[in-house]
Amino acid sequence: MPLALLSLAIGAFGIGTTEFVIIGLLPDVAGTFGVSVPTAGWLVTGYALGVLVGAPVMTLLGTRISRKTMLMLLMGVFVVGNLLSAAAPTFLVMVAGRIVTSFAHGAFFGIGAVVAAELVAPKKRAGAIAMMFTGLTVANVVGAPLGTWVGQSFGWRTTFALVAMLGVVGLAGVALVVPPLPRQEQVALREELQAFRNVQVVLAMAMTVLGFGGVFAAVTYLAPMMTEMAGYSPGAVTWLLVLFGLGMVVGNLVGGRYADRALMPFLCATLGALALVLALFTVTAHHRVLAAVTITLIGALGFATVPPLQKRVLDQASGAPTLASAVNIGAFNLGNALSAWLGGLVIAAGLGYTAPSWIGALLALSALGLAVLSGRIERRAGVSEDEAETQLSSPRAAPSQP
Repeated sequence: MPLALLSLAIGAFGIGTTEFVIIGLLPDVAGTFGVSVPTAGWLVTGYALGVLVGAPVMTLLGTRISRKTMLMLLMGVFVVGNLLSAAAPTFLVMVAGRIVTSFAHGAFFGIGAVVAAELVAPKKRAGAIAMMFTGLTVANVVGAPLGTWVGQSFGWRTTFALVAMLGVVGLAGVALVVPPLPRQEQVALREELQAFRNVQVVLAMAMTVLGFGGVFAAVTYLAPMMTEMAGYSPGAVTWLLVLFGLGMVVGNLVGGRYADRALMPFLCATLGALALVLALFTVTAHHRVLAAVTITLIGALGFATVPPLQKRVLDQASGAPTLASAVNIGAFNLGNALSAWLGGLVIAAGLGYTAPSWIGALLALSALGLAVLSGRIERRAGVSEDEAETQLSSPRAAPSQP
């Protein structure tokens, strides 16, 4: 089973590279097409919205074939989208290429998370999900920084062409190493949609949107922020992305470990710390060393929320988890799109490149509020169930004597 999880991590590495590499290349792409940096931010927003739409659509289309076959088809879509981005003659075609690529993202992680969870014992599910997402986090340590360096040295089109080749490797890995899983039982669309009537599923997805959205509010415009405010050279952005990625790797592993122990307390503590660090980034962004430390902490705290939130959705939608799992991946990217859009608005309004970090802090704080609400609802439901069981098990009281 570790080899199967490793193969999923390889596919995640490719997807993570194409998702995050655009952060370091945003000024270069903007210069090529003659658009402003906030306008180029639509390459982030468009990708995120594509994940949101593509996750449920591609997941539902794949219900009639095996999960392994669907994962291979998704990697094929990923390759086509990156080739289109590499050859884009106009900015609109570039956006289209990003959207095509994004259609593979949500369904791959959604289906992959279900597969990873089914390969291990129930008490190890969060750890298995975290192992798959390790590919995404390692992409931030190796893939995105290397892609940024290649793009700055040889042109950003070369980066996307190489990412397409990485997708071919990911497809081969899934084909060769993932076991031939049996075709899943047909679950009616009504049953899949039933999960969204569970208030805890909805709250978990809302936490996903707001919590991880806070991270992207700060890092979408990281390149211009660090060059303009902290005084870093454009080439130094590569190493800052490495620090961000290292933080994500550590946060992902810690999140997977503690989500199997104390999910909600850990999630609340992490979201609170994330809100605080994002607020501090408005100050530390002006200092090179402090900015580097803060970027690492943002990566760690942000990605520490991923395994617990994904496990929370799988647990609450246990009867029909595939669609809910994929939609929650879309929720991560809805947060990315929302924060990138809001960040672009405050920058365009003349509030400066640090202003998006305030947006991120408010989003993370809102996610913390929802986590507290979710915990209270769960505790009240538990008390009500205990009271009902007590009433059913207690003997009938004898009638009082006159």
